[in-house]
Amino acid sequence: MKLRSRIPLSGCVLSTLISGAFILPADAAEKIALLTSWYAQAEQGGYYQALATGIYQRYGLDVSIQSGGPQINGMQLLLSKRADVIIGYDLQLLEAVQRGFQAKAIAAPFQYDPQGLLTHASVTSLDGLKDKTILVSSSGQATWWPWLKAQYQLSDGQVRPYTFNIQPFIADQNVTQQAYVSSEVFQAQKAGVKSNFFLFSEHGYPPYGGILITRPDQISSRSEAMAKFVRASMEGWVSYLTNPAPGNALIKKENPKMTDDLLAWGVTQIKQHHLIDGGDAATAGWGTMTQDRWQKTRDFMVKASLLKADTDWKQAYTTEFVQQIQVKP
Repeated sequence: MKLRSRIPLSGCVLSTLISGAFILPADAAEKIALLTSWYAQAEQGGYYQALATGIYQRYGLDVSIQSGGPQINGMQLLLSKRADVIIGYDLQLLEAVQRGFQAKAIAAPFQYDPQGLLTHASVTSLDGLKDKTILVSSSGQATWWPWLKAQYQLSDGQVRPYTFNIQPFIADQNVTQQAYVSSEVFQAQKAGVKSNFFLFSEHGYPPYGGILITRPDQISSRSEAMAKFVRASMEGWVSYLTNPAPGNALIKKENPKMTDDLLAWGVTQIKQHHLIDGGDAATAGWGTMTQDRWQKTRDFMVKASLLKADTDWKQAYTTEFVQQIQVKP
């Protein structure tokens, strides 16, 4: 979902009950600065919900949320200690680990990436792309495009830049474009364009979606706070997908251009495609990560020459927090 503002939200003033035992004074709350990967939208609904409904507060956390965007380098802000946790992507994290950056994933709220391809109705499968112009963003060139190209024998010559403007797709039947199931698909529908959408994860694309990433020093020095943050965030997701109204109110405050129908569409698509409760999360709890899944992403990246084979990819994540929580509806 591609929206247009980045007004940071302040954290709640906290006076909180932890485990029913005692009330912490506000100045004892653990401050955690979360930087999202894009403007406020349904894909971050669980975090806004946890803030709006006091879930973070109950765990003794003073969480502030700041929106990312196309000009925001989340990894840079994390490493410079201007954010404590960022929402990012496993391909970008593995590449960062290869470069020696100190960062680790601590949870995978999105078991599947919402990324896919939007086509006109005449394209009925991904096998029908060989004569199509494909609009790909610069980040897509280094993530999903090598996978799609290899899987379906496509050519770099078919690619044109995607500028997050759906009009070229609407105007040209020969154009296909990258899309989030919760955003551009909705825009095409609103424009009355008969289209199809192919979610890459349903065709074998291995990465997770938005993952929570922090620094190793945060894990070692604030392990309890990170554990609480992961649990509270996943409880926020459970709450959001049950009744998203509180989280949506904060999202619209953060991003006044967000509309109720777009938020409702986003929630519906998250549920319909089991982006959060699917895969291993169905049995192991929301936010879970596995070595097998990380290795599949590592293997794809090595094969696509996006990652060196000798990269210590297991340094990119820890399952210590998700193994503790088992959060489910």
